[in-house]
Amino acid sequence: MTFLAGNAGLNPAFDRKLLLRIEDAGLNASAPPQQLWMDGWLLRLSPGKAKRARCVNAVARGRLSVAHKLARARAVYEAARLPLVVRITPFTRPATLDGQLDALGFATTDDTRVMVLPSLPSIETTPLPRGLAWQRLGHAALANAVGALRDSPLAQRQAHAERLAAAPVPFGALAIRRRSDGAIVACGQIARESDLVGLYDVFVDPALRGQGLARCLCSRLLADARNGGAAAAYLQCEADNVPARALYAQLGFADGYGYHYRLR
Repeated sequence: MTFLAGNAGLNPAFDRKLLLRIEDAGLNASAPPQQLWMDGWLLRLSPGKAKRARCVNAVARGRLSVAHKLARARAVYEAARLPLVVRITPFTRPATLDGQLDALGFATTDDTRVMVLPSLPSIETTPLPRGLAWQRLGHAALANAVGALRDSPLAQRQAHAERLAAAPVPFGALAIRRRSDGAIVACGQIARESDLVGLYDVFVDPALRGQGLARCLCSRLLADARNGGAAAAYLQCEADNVPARALYAQLGFADGYGYHYRLR
């Protein structure tokens, strides 16, 4: 597994064009209905839990000064009753924005790695343990299932479902259900864009971790994606989530680039 030094650079082992495609695909997969453009900045205003759906993505330099755009963005987020959060990637423009926000007192949080599988191989799925079964989920059912596992409030579950239903790319979700009581003990989903697939919302009941359920789930999702025509895969994982990153490395993923957020 490749661990990047810091989170600003691109892994030279990967084609830059592929990493750019992945960044675009990640933005499309997380697109909420509440968003607007402001002089090269994409302002996302979802009330849900995921920061990527309620942050500023500075994707183009624009004409206005950073100070001017920050003031306008702050007013927009205050009106939406959301904190002003800025996502910083190797593709952020201007490239000096991270340092400018640091000088203004914006703190860093949620150091995240975008992990990449540039060639999706024929993946051998792992059979489920006895007493468990697969179940396909729709948008609302997936949002409710992962929200219940995370103990998210109802408003965040509803915002998640709304974002999935309005997404410009198709999602497909799977759950692992316990036969004895019908409880969902793990779930996850894929977002397809052409031959590129993203792995999202992989979550296992904390009481059942360490039993291989995440491997079962991920291998099945990736196998389904390959059978549907996907040739490469990506995912986003917090840098300090060592167990998850180890699992993804075993599946062939490696760090492509990193990102973090800046907030007051």
